[in-house]
Amino acid sequence: MKNTLFLTALVVALGLIGFLYRQVTVLEESLKLEQRRFADCQQVNFQLQMKANGNAPRGNGPTQQSPAATPNR
Repeated sequence: MKNTLFLTALVVALGLIGFLYRQVTVLEESLKLEQRRFADCQQVNFQLQMKANGNAPRGNGPTQQSPAATPNR
């Protein structure tokens, strides 16, 4: 009887450890996803601020030609 009680407690503890491990894994995955979304939002906010100020963000705006390459009208 004593061994059965100990074995039952051990199985319950291992089940709880497995459950909590799974919960932490799911939480880590969702945190990574939210961090990517946050980084994307920061990038969009930066681009919108630059556009509102009249500055084109580097690499995303239209390419500007040098004055020497522009034909005279």
